[in-house]
Amino acid sequence: MNMNNKVALVTGGARGIGRAICRSLANDGFKIAINYNNSEKEATSLKDELSAIAEVEAFKCDVSYSNSVKEMFAEISRTLGNVNVLVNNAGIAEQALFTDITDEMWQRMINTNLSGAFYCSREALKNMINEKNGVIINIASMWGEVGASMEVHYSTAKAGLIGMTKALAKEVGLSGVRVNAVSPGVVLTDMMNSFSEEDKEILKEETPLNTLGTPEDIADAVSFLVSDKARFITGQVLSVNGGFVI
Repeated sequence: MNMNNKVALVTGGARGIGRAICRSLANDGFKIAINYNNSEKEATSLKDELSAIAEVEAFKCDVSYSNSVKEMFAEISRTLGNVNVLVNNAGIAEQALFTDITDEMWQRMINTNLSGAFYCSREALKNMINEKNGVIINIASMWGEVGASMEVHYSTAKAGLIGMTKALAKEVGLSGVRVNAVSPGVVLTDMMNSFSEEDKEILKEETPLNTLGTPEDIADAVSFLVSDKARFITGQVLSVNGGFVI
């Protein structure tokens, strides 16, 4: 894929893993569409930072609403061009006993982490299939692979994302579109703020490589899967977890 003039949309791109992915893809030569919902300040600062090396715009949209997603894609097309690479990164995390998960908590988790990726992929594919070229990367989680106690709704949504990755890869392969997932392990982002230093040390000790991941570790994996070096890879889950889940 010739990166020049190619547009990469990263949902939840203003903070954490999404922010690192935006930086990495900007360095790879993509025009960057930063999607954010609540993090306007962070999105603006990232846009200012990346403008030195890439054409970049920020787009406010709650991806859990399909109409908002349609409007965002139309706006991206008008300002940057059609989306050639979609990284479905927007997500929320929450810990709760299964019996304490309310209908609202369940719906919010599924709508953001799974339906959001569905809405964005559906919009992106219209042009990708037409052009017979494109890449979709879904940011899953090791808990989508093996499940996490106290995070059943989160694990379910991420497992759904992995299922969608595999099924969609089979469906759109003949159209020249590749679909893969990157499945992070324990990564030091704001999502880890609720964990004590002691908890983090325990997680580190449970990781065979004896270190916790950084957002850049995930971004590097995305950069690889988006590139022509991964042209024969589709429908796969690349687990970037230091060996936590094997």
